[in-house]
Amino acid sequence: MKITVPDRILLLLTGLVASYQISVGIEGFSTLPMIAYSTAFGVLLIASLLLLILGFDLLDSPIVVIVTTIIPLSLAMGLVWQHLSNYRIPFLIFAIIGLFAIIVTRLIPIKNRLPLLTLVIVHGIAGLTIFLLPIFLVFNGSTSIGFILISVGGALIGLGGLFLALLKAGKPLLSREIIFRILPILLLLMTACFVAGFALV
Repeated sequence: MKITVPDRILLLLTGLVASYQISVGIEGFSTLPMIAYSTAFGVLLIASLLLLILGFDLLDSPIVVIVTTIIPLSLAMGLVWQHLSNYRIPFLIFAIIGLFAIIVTRLIPIKNRLPLLTLVIVHGIAGLTIFLLPIFLVFNGSTSIGFILISVGGALIGLGGLFLALLKAGKPLLSREIIFRILPILLLLMTACFVAGFALV
C-alpha cells in the first residue's frame, strides 16, 4: 500500500515528538527508567523515520512484532521501576524473558498457537501496566492528574500493537488497508500523550 504525503507528515511529527522526549523529556529520571524510556522513544523514532522513508512495506518484515514489543515493555519497565519498587526485579525478569520468548517464537517457525499466545501474554501484561499504573497513581494522589495521559497513550499503543501483531499472525481485526491508514495518526497521538503525560507528572 502506497504511503501518502499526509502519512509522511504525521510520521515526521511523530519522530520529532519522540526525539524531543529523548533529548529533553527524560531529564531527572534515575538510570534504569532513563534507559528504558530512551529505548522506547528511540525505537519509536527510528520506526517512524523508517516508515516515512521506506513506506508501509516495512511492516511486512518479521522484525515488526519484535519492535512492537520493545516499545511497551520498555515503557512499562520504566514505570514499574519508578513507582513500584517492590516489583522492580520481578518485572525486569519478566521483560527480559518476555522479549526473548517473542524473539524465539518469531525467528523459529512454530506451527501451533504458542507464538500468538506468547505475544498476547507479553503485550497484555506490558499494556495493562502502562494503562492501569498511571490511573492508580493519579487516584491515590501520588502524581498529578496530567499523568493520566500515560494511560491514554498506553491504550493507543496497545491498540496499535494488537492491530499489527494480529495482522502479522494472519488473524487481523481490521483489513490491512484500514490498519495502515490509521497507523500514522495513532502513532502521533500515542507519542504526544506519553510526552505530555511525563511532562505533567
